Amino acid sequence: MDTPLIEFRDVVKGFGDRTILNGVDLKIYKGQITTLIGKSGTGKSVLLKHIIGLLSPDSGSILFDGKPVENMTKKELDNYKSRISYMFQSNALFDSMTVFENISLPLQQTTRMRKKEITTRVMNRINQMELQDVVHRYPSELSGGMQKRVALARALVTDPEIVLFDEPTTGQDPIRRNSILTMIARYKKKFGFTAILISHDIPDMFFISDRILLLWEGKIAFQGTYEESIAFEHPMIDEFLHSLEGFHDELTGLLSKQAFRMRYDSILRRRQKEKIFTAILFKLELDQMCELMGSDLAFQSLRTLGEYISKQMDAKGGFSARQSMEQILTILPHTEIPYFPILKWQRHKQCWMILPWD
Repeated sequence: MDTPLIEFRDVVKGFGDRTILNGVDLKIYKGQITTLIGKSGTGKSVLLKHIIGLLSPDSGSILFDGKPVENMTKKELDNYKSRISYMFQSNALFDSMTVFENISLPLQQTTRMRKKEITTRVMNRINQMELQDVVHRYPSELSGGMQKRVALARALVTDPEIVLFDEPTTGQDPIRRNSILTMIARYKKKFGFTAILISHDIPDMFFISDRILLLWEGKIAFQGTYEESIAFEHPMIDEFLHSLEGFHDELTGLLSKQAFRMRYDSILRRRQKEKIFTAILFKLELDQMCELMGSDLAFQSLRTLGEYISKQMDAKGGFSARQSMEQILTILPHTEIPYFPILKWQRHKQCWMILPWD
């Protein structure tokens, strides 16, 4: 794999008698969404502050593009920090400022750009993130989802290479939580930044993450994809994954991916002469739906689809789970040909309809 964009080598950090980071080794790669998980109070925010440069390690080394940060000149260090942006958990929008003023603030404070240049840059971001209708409004006049979009526009207005998200979905209901994660994934793809998230929202964040870092007892117990974590044998990972076995997807009410995998293994991987089953993949085009009807309604549609699938398939001995942000997989054991109506979503003018499958 390529040289990591950010790398920690045996990083140690303590406060008083307490050691928070105790030999952290990690790698974050350019263009990916990396999510840092772990129990509360284990040092996730401390680790994030080391990335952004607000804290320095007591020992060990942090590298950016292969170069140790401690060996950088002041100019190189300033350049490194200028390539990072931060989206706060609470959005941190100023109620006394309009949407335009909030988004333009980083350019006014950190650059020497002229007023006309700032206006052009800010309006470009506003148009790209579909905020034209609220440009002169104040945060208190916006919905929670719209405030998140404004906060992300402000984080992206400086064209950062890296964006840090500190608990971006904390306290949100399942629909809004999934809307925020989808927004991050959509705009990451659109603008090409590297995203680093801290999250407690498991398993929702699995759907958008390229890599997962598990911080446990001051060390990184695992780093890799979700699929790799399943095969990784380590007591810390076993405890973490075991905690997911009973989880259901809050949005759809279906099984979690881990519970689905365990059900699949117990039913279909036994040594049998004949293994007959039907697999059905349901998919919604969430990107298109979000643009057409907004994120909240798009995910309400996904929730409705999940409820329908659960009602129809569970009664026939099936089991289902959301396999990606917009796909639901159903397995019907011992069933060769489905004998129930299969449905699909289809766009019609300004709405989406459920129609029989062709």
